[in-house]
Amino acid sequence: MTMAADDGKAMNGGRSKRTRCNGRTVFSAALAMAGLVLGLGTATAEMVEPPVLAKAVAAGDLPPVEQRVPEEPLILDMGARGVETGTYGGTLRIIEAQAKDVRRMVVYGYSRLAGYTPDQNIEPDLARAIDIEGERIFTIRLRKGHRWSDGAPFTAEDFRYYWEDLIGDAELTPHGPPRELMVDGEAPKVTFVDDLTIRYEWSKPNPFFLPALAGAQPLDIFRPAHYLKQFHRKHVGEAAIAKLVEKKKQRNWVALHFKYDQSYKNSNPDMPSLQPWVLATEPPSDRFIFARNPYFHRVDTAGHQLPYIDDVAMTIASSRLIPAKTGAGEADLQANYLSFGNYAFLKRAADRQKYEVRRWTSGKGSKVALFPNLNTADPVWRDLFRKADFRRALSLGINREDINQAIYYGLARPVTDTVLEGSPLYDAERTRRFATYDPDRANALLDGLGLTERNSGGIRLLPDGRPAMLVVETAGEDTEQVDVLGLITEDCRKIGLQILSKPTERDTLSRRLASGATQMSVWTGLENAYPTPMTSPEELAPTNSEQGEWPVWGMHYETKNTMGEAPDLAAAETLLTLNAAWQATTDEAEKTRIWKEMLAINADEVFRIGIVSGVDQIVVVSDRLRNVPDKAVFNWDPGAFFGVYRPETFFFQDPDIEQASAEAVR
Repeated sequence: MTMAADDGKAMNGGRSKRTRCNGRTVFSAALAMAGLVLGLGTATAEMVEPPVLAKAVAAGDLPPVEQRVPEEPLILDMGARGVETGTYGGTLRIIEAQAKDVRRMVVYGYSRLAGYTPDQNIEPDLARAIDIEGERIFTIRLRKGHRWSDGAPFTAEDFRYYWEDLIGDAELTPHGPPRELMVDGEAPKVTFVDDLTIRYEWSKPNPFFLPALAGAQPLDIFRPAHYLKQFHRKHVGEAAIAKLVEKKKQRNWVALHFKYDQSYKNSNPDMPSLQPWVLATEPPSDRFIFARNPYFHRVDTAGHQLPYIDDVAMTIASSRLIPAKTGAGEADLQANYLSFGNYAFLKRAADRQKYEVRRWTSGKGSKVALFPNLNTADPVWRDLFRKADFRRALSLGINREDINQAIYYGLARPVTDTVLEGSPLYDAERTRRFATYDPDRANALLDGLGLTERNSGGIRLLPDGRPAMLVVETAGEDTEQVDVLGLITEDCRKIGLQILSKPTERDTLSRRLASGATQMSVWTGLENAYPTPMTSPEELAPTNSEQGEWPVWGMHYETKNTMGEAPDLAAAETLLTLNAAWQATTDEAEKTRIWKEMLAINADEVFRIGIVSGVDQIVVVSDRLRNVPDKAVFNWDPGAFFGVYRPETFFFQDPDIEQASAEAVR
């Protein structure tokens, strides 16, 4: 079976059933289209040199575009995708809240070995094709003539360096390969067939391999070997590496290597990249420029090497100021740090500042969700959190419709945290389970747990005599969470529970969760609310240390049983067993059955207390910026925010105006 890129659906923001990979499957990179337009190495459409690079080409500092793109580039048919063929030029302005948000450009650029489409299909990207046999053997075929951003060839040597010199070095990688490369403790057999062909082979199916390659934060199984070898002891020798460690003031050669190996953090301007735009500003800075990658591998059918836009300017500002700056016209494309509460303000300024406010569908299972920490260090709260009736009571005691009207203008859906309509796994009854407002039933459940005594303020007393005061920690990145918590606090007093909100930084919250210091946290719900049966259900089981409901159990799974603790709750153990069964089968019907059972357990046990779903993501788009979808799904993974909609195809209607403005700022 052959899968070709379906660019006709690329901008509709819809969801469809992901193609199943059984037997021998070949992901082709629109090669039929390539044969019609550019040929397989012989162009019938003249390539167009981006004007911003013409001077460097004329001076001999860059080869012409025909020599920079691969012989078999990834070709995007704009007409088939329902969008315009663009024009070159301009600077895209975005705003982020922290300097470390430079990593978002790796997300937005979304250049991957294979990547998701908006319909959750996975198609080749950097890879020309990927041959799959029984989800066990993956043969990756690279594009001849593909180059890194500095012009060095992108070949199997970059994969060998990652596997043998990085993963295979016990000092650089003491814990072995990442878990996406392990199947029941088995590492892959990796074969470097030739300069453009790499094979990964397991004895059992590995359904996580392709999704990991396509992730918003991808599993990068390659590195720019030609660049990183200068920081590797094996390649430069003990004496040379010791001198370099001293010169760069690093602790040892391992720290030196990690300092320069920053593909996802995107903080090293010298590191070659395969993204459409590459970092051109040395940190620290409050304004970062990302320049076009002259060797980018995607082109349109008219012969334009992408991206259309010359560079991206990322300004760093306080998260609280970003809505105001966006409303003042300081961004051309903005979604992060904009909440639904900013909608009215942004709409009022839209005509004056010449932008449009669009509403994209959120891909989250719940806009806001509470996570009782079943691994909290407090033994009394830990015992209560592990009782399903306590979690059910807390959920029943929340007036979701009141929150919907007060915070979301009645436009959200008061439901629990589960998959949403549009997923083949959707069940309307499941969305309402323990999600209706029923304080009488909530009080009865709490009484049934023995929490019958109260203090003079009406707050229930815990078994050790303390008032039932719950500290809920927030990451401080979404002001709506604080507003929602204020209303939840009022509701909980009616069932004898006191809620205190504690804002903190996200990294701090992660550490506190891992240590058991956090009682309860608030965050968004399920990452992907539109899964198919072929999507991993691991988010429903304790598999990750970032899961607020069971971080210690998740750490145990994540570290292959070397850290954390194994679950000692029957429902959590069942979920892990089901998750393992999903991994072991390639039968779609069986995967569907497992998904539904895991969803039913999660809904009945209320491990996460979802509040509302269907809250749109506000997206501000300049009137001059074209090819940005009017309607779409805004999600982290799968989705990479803007990434699956191919920002390299966005372009300015009047690029010279924008370019002049950008140059003036510089």
